[in-house]
Amino acid sequence: MALDLAAAQQEQPSPAAKPGKKAASSGRRRAITSKDRMFFTEQLALLIETGMPVHKALLVLQGQIGNPALADVIEDLNDQLAGGKSLSHALQQHPEVFSSTYVNLVAASEGGGFMHQVLTQLLGMEQKREELRSTLVSAFTYPAFLVSFSILVVIFVLVFVFPKFGQLFLAIKDELPATTIVLLALSDLLRDQWPFLLAGAVGCGFLLMRWLASTSGRAYSDRMKLSLPVLSGIFVQLYLVQAFRVLSLSLSNGVTVVDALRACRDVVDNGVFRQLLRKVEARVTEGGKIGEAFADSEFMPDLAKQMITTAEEAGNLALVTDRMAQFYQGELNKKLERMAKVIEPIMLLVMGVVVGVIVSSLILPIFKLSHAVG
Repeated sequence: MALDLAAAQQEQPSPAAKPGKKAASSGRRRAITSKDRMFFTEQLALLIETGMPVHKALLVLQGQIGNPALADVIEDLNDQLAGGKSLSHALQQHPEVFSSTYVNLVAASEGGGFMHQVLTQLLGMEQKREELRSTLVSAFTYPAFLVSFSILVVIFVLVFVFPKFGQLFLAIKDELPATTIVLLALSDLLRDQWPFLLAGAVGCGFLLMRWLASTSGRAYSDRMKLSLPVLSGIFVQLYLVQAFRVLSLSLSNGVTVVDALRACRDVVDNGVFRQLLRKVEARVTEGGKIGEAFADSEFMPDLAKQMITTAEEAGNLALVTDRMAQFYQGELNKKLERMAKVIEPIMLLVMGVVVGVIVSSLILPIFKLSHAVG
C-alpha cells in the first residue's frame, strides 16, 4: 500500500497550528527518551497483535507508562482517535516524539492490517540505532578520559608541585633548562591568573558552542565531518547506515520512494548529506533514478553507487539497502574498534612524553643544584 504523505500533509493541520492538548504540559516534565518510545512501541505492537483495538491498547498503555510526559502524549493520541482521526494523523501531531519515518510506516500499515508487524520493525530499528550510538560512545569514551585525565594531571603538577621548587631554582636561574623556565612561567600564570583563565576558557567554550549551533557553524562542522582524512569515512558510513536502514524499512512496507527519501533526512544529522538526499528526492520526483543522483556525489562510496544502481534495475531496492545497512554497520564497528586500538597507545605515548618532560624539568635542575653544592 503506497502512501503519499505530501498530499496528506496538505489536508491535515500542521503540528504547530494544532498541538495536542497535553503536548504543552510535556515540556515542563521529564523529556521523552528513545527508551520510552521503544517501550511504547513494543507494548503497542504486543497488544495489537493479541487483537486489541488501537484505542483500547492506548488506554492500557497510558496506565503503564512511567513518564508523565509520554502518558500525556498517549492520552492525546487516544482523544484524537476518539474524534475520528487515524493513528498516523495523531502521531503526526507530536513530531518531537515520533519521526516522519514512524508516521509514514504506521500510515502505510493502517489499511493493510499489519500494524503490529510494522511496529515490531520500528522497534528493531530503534534498537539497532541505540546499539550504534552505544558503539560510538564506547569508542570515544576512553580516549576522551585519557585526554581529560592528562590535562588535569598537568594542571595539578603546575599548580601544586612546581611552585615548591620555584624558590629552590632561583640560585641557578640562568642555568635552568628551557622546559623548566616555560613550565615555571605557566605555573605562575595558572596560580596568579586562574580566575581570568577560567573565565576565558568558559567564555571561549560558550562562544564556540553558540557558533556551532548557528547556521554557519553547523554548515562548517558538517563539511568538515565529510572532508577529514580519517573521520570522514566513519561519518559517511554512519550516515549510510542510518539512511539505508530507514529507506529499506519504508520501501518494504509500501511507502513511496519520495516519502522514504524524505524520511531518511530526519535521521541524518548532517546538512551536506541531507542536501544530497534532497537532490536525490528531487531527481526521483522528476522521473529520474536514485542511482543517478548518488553517482554525482563525491563522498558516496563507489560500492554504494553500484549497488543502488543495480538494485533499481533489478527492482529489489528495499532488500539491497537493508543488506547495505548491515554491511556498513559491520564496517563501521570494525573501523571504530581499530581506531580505539590505535588511539590508546598513541594517547599513552603522548602522556609518557608529557610526564617525561615534566619530570626532566624538575630532575635536571635538582642535579645541577646538588652538583653546585657539592
